[in-house]
Amino acid sequence: MVMVMMNGQKAEEGMGKGVNKRDGVVQVILRLLSLAASVMAMSFMVTARQNGVASVYGFPLTIRSKWSYSYAFEYLVGVSAAAAAYSLLQLLLTGSRLLRKATVISSRRQAWLIFAVDQIFAYAMMSAGSAAAGISNLNRTGVKHTALPNFCKALHSFCDHVAVSITFTFFGCLVLAASALQDVIWLSKC
Repeated sequence: MVMVMMNGQKAEEGMGKGVNKRDGVVQVILRLLSLAASVMAMSFMVTARQNGVASVYGFPLTIRSKWSYSYAFEYLVGVSAAAAAYSLLQLLLTGSRLLRKATVISSRRQAWLIFAVDQIFAYAMMSAGSAAAGISNLNRTGVKHTALPNFCKALHSFCDHVAVSITFTFFGCLVLAASALQDVIWLSKC
């Protein structure tokens, strides 16, 4: 990185000239929020389990539900774990560069890569949340054309954990989308 004196002030040439400390701090906050949302989504989902009794054609049926019984819920946990790992990595990289007073984004190629990965994880979180929401909706409403009941009446704690997990998943998606928007701002400045 080359430093040039302009009007008595230092100005960095290259990628970092339009990226200021405030942009780096915003990125750290977004990474913290993304990490927290991903960890919370994962935590609520893996603690979702309950036993209960539902009535099918008037007969009591003992039911047991656990997050790992559904591929959609497993997908949500996997995507949330990957998003949390990515957010932690980016948080550590961005935070260490800010502490060293170095340029947060060192090249245009790096900015494009971060932008692409932010979008990939935002879409993956949206996909996982949507898949889990479909299963959760089926649990809440039952199947109208068959005798399958509303399982959430008997498994309210399970359904509540799943709903909170899905909410955090969609919040994480929004935070990653905001981070991708921040990346676009960085790319427009260089």
